[in-house]
Formats: sequence, C-alpha cells, structure tokens
Amino acid sequence: MNQNLILIAEDDADIRDMLTFALEGVGYRTVAAKDGNTAARILTVAKPVGLITDVRMPALNGMELCRLARGNPDVRDTAILMISANAHAYDVDAGLGAGADRYLPKPLSPRRLVGELQELITNRHPSL
Repeated sequence: MNQNLILIAEDDADIRDMLTFALEGVGYRTVAAKDGNTAARILTVAKPVGLITDVRMPALNGMELCRLARGNPDVRDTAILMISANAHAYDVDAGLGAGADRYLPKPLSPRRLVGELQELITNRHPSL
C-alpha cells in the first residue's frame, strides 16, 4: 500500500484538478484517471491508500471499480470515497453496497472531502 498516494478517478477535468489541488495542498501525492479502465490499471499497480471515484465514468464505472478493488487482495484495504451528482438514498446505498466507504454528493466541498478521506484512511490504516 502506497501510504501517501490517492487515486482520483473522475472524467471531469475541472473536478479532477480541484481534487488534485485540495489533496496535494494537505500533503498527499495524487494520480488521476479520466476513465474507469485507466483507474483500474493504476489501482492495481500503484496500490494507493485512497481512491476517490465518480460513479459515472467511461469504460468502467465507479461501482464496477469499487467491486474490482474490494475483490483484489492487494488493494481491498484501500479507503474508497465515491462521489456523484446522484444523491438519492438508493444511489448512496448502491455505492456503499459496491464497496465504497463513503458516498459524497456533488457539488463537492473540497475541505469536507479531504476531511472525510483522511478519516477513512485513519480508520482503515491506524498505523499511518
């Protein structure tokens, strides 16, 4: 597990940039992917401590990416924060059911997102 690396899987360039800026501003290193297939490859090679994934992405969606992560012993302990414009209770339940630790609606508060992710990482990896 790469203890300071966060993977951002988001097809919207502006949101990717905002998340990168917010996370790097508090000391994380980031790597970004604009589609799910690229994110899946990065995930299995880089083994980040955290993953932020949008639900709707080309090629492989965020739900599928979560299931892939939770099914892979090398990355199953990655903290996963799912983001989406879909904020109905059934959307949240589906995201959590797919393996996300938390589900945040868009528009995002970068400060809240960073706080939520830091809490998830601490809970999943108390020694970090």
